[in-house]
Amino acid sequence: MISKDLEKALNGQIAAELFSANLYLSMSFYLEKEGFNGFSSWMKKQSSEEMNHAYLMAGYIIKRGGNATVNKVEAVKQTWKTPLEVFEDAYKHECQISKLIDKLLDQAIQEGDKATQDFLWQFVREQVEEEATASGIVDRIKRMGDKAIFNLDEQYGKRV
Repeated sequence: MISKDLEKALNGQIAAELFSANLYLSMSFYLEKEGFNGFSSWMKKQSSEEMNHAYLMAGYIIKRGGNATVNKVEAVKQTWKTPLEVFEDAYKHECQISKLIDKLLDQAIQEGDKATQDFLWQFVREQVEEEATASGIVDRIKRMGDKAIFNLDEQYGKRV
């Protein structure tokens, strides 16, 4: 059985994951409008991953005897100036999500809930990859500059 406090915190994380999904979807719309179909496709896949995280968390709460809820999800940013700004925002966002996951894990540790600790470690590990990926794309765009941006767009459009 999951505690009411952890249930509430995980439901809060579900809302954060839904916000992430919406943010990446918004980014994909902007990128597609600007002619960056590869980056747009990459962001759509990122949005889908975030939705999957929400589903995983809801399923976990239910398995532990709790109630999964969909709380209010705030509106997301709609416009950016450049693809670089999009990916800089994505990197910052992933850093914020990492902090939220760390806080959840700390709470599970404090409560001595080993099952939730185990469940959350998958997200801790994934956040390391998410931050590195977003940071790497920012670095590549900065290093390669505007002239190579369409090559990068094509490359990232091949994400499986």
